[in-house]
Amino acid sequence: MSGVLLRLACTAAMAAQAALAPVPAVAAPQPQRTVAQLLTDLQRMYQQAEEATQTYDGTQEKLTQQRAEVDRLDAALAHARLSLQDSRTAVGQLARQQYQGADDISPYVRLLLAPDPQHALDEGHVIGELAEQRTRTVGRLTGAEKKQDTLAKAARKALDTQLTLAGKQKKARDDVQARLGDIERLLATLTPEQLSEIAKLEQAGVTDAQRSLTTSGALGGDDRPPTPAARRAVGYALAQVGKPYAWGAQGPASYDCSGLTAQAWTHAGTPIPRTSQAQWSHLPKIPLDQLRPGDLIVYYPKATHVALYIGDRQVVQAPRPGEKVKVSPLASYPVLGAVRP
Repeated sequence: MSGVLLRLACTAAMAAQAALAPVPAVAAPQPQRTVAQLLTDLQRMYQQAEEATQTYDGTQEKLTQQRAEVDRLDAALAHARLSLQDSRTAVGQLARQQYQGADDISPYVRLLLAPDPQHALDEGHVIGELAEQRTRTVGRLTGAEKKQDTLAKAARKALDTQLTLAGKQKKARDDVQARLGDIERLLATLTPEQLSEIAKLEQAGVTDAQRSLTTSGALGGDDRPPTPAARRAVGYALAQVGKPYAWGAQGPASYDCSGLTAQAWTHAGTPIPRTSQAQWSHLPKIPLDQLRPGDLIVYYPKATHVALYIGDRQVVQAPRPGEKVKVSPLASYPVLGAVRP
């Protein structure tokens, strides 16, 4: 067989073998997600990011308090060391005095041999006072040593706690950043048309929720008048409208949700807990039909979002990343309940 025929035969054989080989399956295209599904995903991701933010805020608050406690203990320990040094100096002086004035005659023998017994008695009284003073000096040294030891142990424990909280804070910060990164990546895949449709659908949901809450009668009738402190809190919060949301922020340039409510009430003269979860847990709960301006509306089953009620079924809030402090319908998110500072 010539070379040309041989090549043709090989080519034919290879073609026949390829024809008999199984054809690889073509991956089916992923079905396009609906706008409703995309909105559900985004709402879930925003809620998780806010939950992580509240964890960060709570850890940050504890860390701030712990740093203050470490500073307090360090200052107290430094003072105790100075006091201990003074006590040791006093005891050293006492020891030198005893060595220099040592003799073998007891105060009782001195009294018997004294030409003036009354003078000896007076001298004995002075000696007794000196003995008591020496006892107190030694006692102060013992007490100072114990206090220094106690403070040193407390300072070491406080510093260990601070380091533990710093580790938790870093973990919480990383968690927030990871969740916000997931949101950014999802948003980057969406077209302007999809984003517009998502916004319209979300607004329609808020409108429906507000109408449902209003018609249910849960909000009661007219608002009750605010207290002077509540009026100041509302005024402060409204003055922040237009400032950006930033997780972990408490102003004055930006806020997260609980940073805004906490600062509003601090400005009003009534400090409240830093996080939405602590605000829900520690402040008195009130029914929605008893609302008055200044009360806090808490959202989601885990109390991960909070807003300040301003009256007329409206709240002022720092909504979420990418948005600004604004006035919104009370039912912007699923309502958990209300509390009153």
